[in-house]
Amino acid sequence: MSLAQTRNGVTFLLTFSFALLGITLLLGANPRAITATFSFYGLADIFSTTILGALSGLGMIGVAVTTLAARMRLAPAFIPFSLALITVTIPLLTLLSPSRWVADLGGFPIIGSGQGIIKYAAVLPLIAFLFYRDKFTTKQLTYMNFAPVAMVLVWIGGMKFYEFEANGIVGLIETSPFMSWLYTVFTVQKASNVIGSFDILFTVLLGAGIAIKNKPLIVASGFACLSVFLMTQTFMFTVPGTFNSDTLVNGLGHFVVKDQWFIANLLVVAYFTLGKSDEQIA
Repeated sequence: MSLAQTRNGVTFLLTFSFALLGITLLLGANPRAITATFSFYGLADIFSTTILGALSGLGMIGVAVTTLAARMRLAPAFIPFSLALITVTIPLLTLLSPSRWVADLGGFPIIGSGQGIIKYAAVLPLIAFLFYRDKFTTKQLTYMNFAPVAMVLVWIGGMKFYEFEANGIVGLIETSPFMSWLYTVFTVQKASNVIGSFDILFTVLLGAGIAIKNKPLIVASGFACLSVFLMTQTFMFTVPGTFNSDTLVNGLGHFVVKDQWFIANLLVVAYFTLGKSDEQIA
């Protein structure tokens, strides 16, 4: 992919996902997540969930609109950067709350509701690629965009080996025409182990491919990692009730839409490791 194509792809994924998340929050989606986030700051006792959700939604829509405007040179880059920084920092700081971790299993690093929160780490590297490429080296931008992919796949992949996570994904797997076969071959736990092993293995291989500049390895492992995030997008259509007439999507929809950020991260990694002939990782 050319630079223009990569930038356009990243811009689309960022603006579409943030716009969708923002609109659904304005419509009142995912109130439990809103309450959990702002309770950390003591704001849930001051403002209603409706108000906090609306403010969050406006912030996300602001990221989408200003990112697009900055790409069209209608706004300075610091505006989408600033909005994105605020939008991702607010939830990320809540990882300091014990409620984000599974207390029965000892807390950190056994992540529970924080699984959707760590995904926000994918956003700022994308903003850096879109607007601040001249501030970083090719190597820095490559690893900045690989890091959130590796973090989420290894961390959440590792959780697949725990019973609570294996049981938690049953509703996703058994309704999927692409993955339900796993339960005819394996038990619930073993199927989860297979998924976790897949995530971790190909993340390690992608990292190795980048490090040793092996393009065939990058292509094979990169497509494998990409398939994980493409598969989660299908859950929006295969899990009953994900779409609804009131808020467009439910909490599951919010969780998987964020995976579009990792698709964008992988596009950036592919551009710098496969698509550039004049500027290789040094």
